[in-house]
Amino acid sequence: MFRKGFGNEVTVPPPPGTIVLWSDLGCPWAHAAVARLRRTRATAGLDGRVVIDHRAFALEHLNRRSTPKLILDAEIPVAGALEPGAGWQMWQGPDWGYPVTTMLAMEAVQAAKAQSMSASESLDAALRVALFGQSRCISLRHVILEVADGCGDVDVAALTRALDAGTARAALVEQAEEATAGAIQGSPHLFLPDGRDLHHPGVELAWIGTKGRGFPVVHRNDPSVYLDLVESAAPAD
Repeated sequence: MFRKGFGNEVTVPPPPGTIVLWSDLGCPWAHAAVARLRRTRATAGLDGRVVIDHRAFALEHLNRRSTPKLILDAEIPVAGALEPGAGWQMWQGPDWGYPVTTMLAMEAVQAAKAQSMSASESLDAALRVALFGQSRCISLRHVILEVADGCGDVDVAALTRALDAGTARAALVEQAEEATAGAIQGSPHLFLPDGRDLHHPGVELAWIGTKGRGFPVVHRNDPSVYLDLVESAAPAD
């Protein structure tokens, strides 16, 4: 169940064939979850039948701070071990080149929905790989568009016009406010057509020490739960 609009307490599940996924592009746990979801969907033969509707859980908006590199540096090796095929490396660029914000990148993912849900999905996944696997600064407009150019189902010219006009900016801010209202527990948080919602599916973790000084420890890791998620989301034949 997810909120619809400001102050609206009415919640509805997404339609059959759709998984709503709230996350931040700068969240390593979400990068692992998206990779698992897409891989499991493909293995189950459900590509084209189940789509991911990405919603922005903008941590910088909620926490009122830029991307916390010290925390991510502790999370990436642990999250990367959960789903190594997603594409990972420790940040290889200069410190001053680290993305201070993911808002424009998340806006681009929302803007791509005007083209198709597939375009939005492809861009979201490619931007995560650009950040976590290629050390690219996805704060920058030209980097976002370069990443989009590598996605075969994204119309880069249309996306450029949408970004420059800010056509998806209101949706991004509204989603941030919806998340602030408390329906979303964290990044990633999935909502299914059968009414279930799961935060960190299959993963239980805790921090040892304070964030920024300590490190996360995974107490449970069960990627098999994703098969049930994609199968239950599939529309009836």
